[in-house]
Amino acid sequence: MDFAPDATTRDITDRVRDFVAGEVLPAEPVLAAQVAATPGDWSFRPVVRDLQTAARERGLWNLFLPPDGPAAERGGGLTNLQYAAVAELTGYSPRLAPVAMNCAAPDTGNMELLAHFATPAQRERWLDPLLEGEQRSAFCMTEPAVASSDATNIATSIVRDGDEYVITGRKWFATGAMNPDCGLLVVMGKTDPGAARHRQQSMVLVPRDTPGVTVVRGLTVLGYDDRDHGGHAEIVFDDVRVPASTLLGGEGNGFAMAQARLGPGRIHHCMRALGTAERALDLVRERAAERVAFGAPLAEQGVVREWVATSRIEIESLRLLVLKTAWLMDTVGNKAAMTEIQAIKIAVPRAVGQILDRAVQVFGAAGVSGDHPLAELLAGVRTLRLADGPDEVHLASLGRAELRRRAPYLARVAPPTRSTPSTVEGDPT
Repeated sequence: MDFAPDATTRDITDRVRDFVAGEVLPAEPVLAAQVAATPGDWSFRPVVRDLQTAARERGLWNLFLPPDGPAAERGGGLTNLQYAAVAELTGYSPRLAPVAMNCAAPDTGNMELLAHFATPAQRERWLDPLLEGEQRSAFCMTEPAVASSDATNIATSIVRDGDEYVITGRKWFATGAMNPDCGLLVVMGKTDPGAARHRQQSMVLVPRDTPGVTVVRGLTVLGYDDRDHGGHAEIVFDDVRVPASTLLGGEGNGFAMAQARLGPGRIHHCMRALGTAERALDLVRERAAERVAFGAPLAEQGVVREWVATSRIEIESLRLLVLKTAWLMDTVGNKAAMTEIQAIKIAVPRAVGQILDRAVQVFGAAGVSGDHPLAELLAGVRTLRLADGPDEVHLASLGRAELRRRAPYLARVAPPTRSTPSTVEGDPT
């Protein structure tokens, strides 16, 4: 396993680093001012559109797209291993950098769904505008009335009626759906409740302006409404009728498609979270050097040094695990890499949450205020322990797979061979 960056990775990360440092970070206070000036607006602010223009001019657009597939020529053509370094840099400014480069969830996952499972007509109508950044989309799976950590609990019904499907149900935490530019809702529901457990679900592509679709409200995440990147919506589908041609990938394939969507999504979140951890550590270094307590700078306090050392060890360890996971996805595929995908989904948000919590402690009262980004970063990372499947689901699935192994460690073939690939039944929020 060679994780040394190749020439392509070095070139693209140099350009992304320059973009984040030179244009994205200076735009953060501009975004905050524009949000404050228009508090009722859920759309992208002008500074976001300016950054998107700059990213396209620099060739930093759709970099998440892999080097194969129907839309490969529209993106950076990077492998997962190459993109890992890029995503980490964008995680340094998670509010702005991903969306500036058209690499933000949930659009990335929805674009991957459309690229792999949509018909040519569906791709022309929905994928092309998303690739161009002309509209946004939302993924509607999580429901308030059921435990969505078990995706087979989904209660929304999708019933065939002649040449149409009729959708009835309530979804929430549909990220991006509050943005008026959100034109597409990818809705998961049950088409056949009597089928096998993982063959009951299907997905349909629903235009947001379809009669019967009601966006009830915007939701908050630990008090943050995230309106600067489209918010999180609760949506009611009341006998919503769509043509049968809006079915994505065939009836009964919804669960499998959700799992296919999750692999890259989980690793992208973890890559970005490492960049967020580096941002926190940079802030701690600055604070520890300038702040004095008990007669000495915080940087000279033993406990602060221990916190910083522990954070550095965790970042470096997790980065290697993320890179290994990306390499496995490139070499043996997402299914065979599921053990590592689950491992990083568990380990990275946990550790980065602790890193951010230590950073808040160094900042004291300022750390929980809105004067610094730490509180908002902590809220976002804490949410990752629920999104794309909660920790407990991944731990149960990973533990089950480990206990199924029969060959002892010394007898097993060297990585990347997998004897019992695991699956997860989590919530692809």
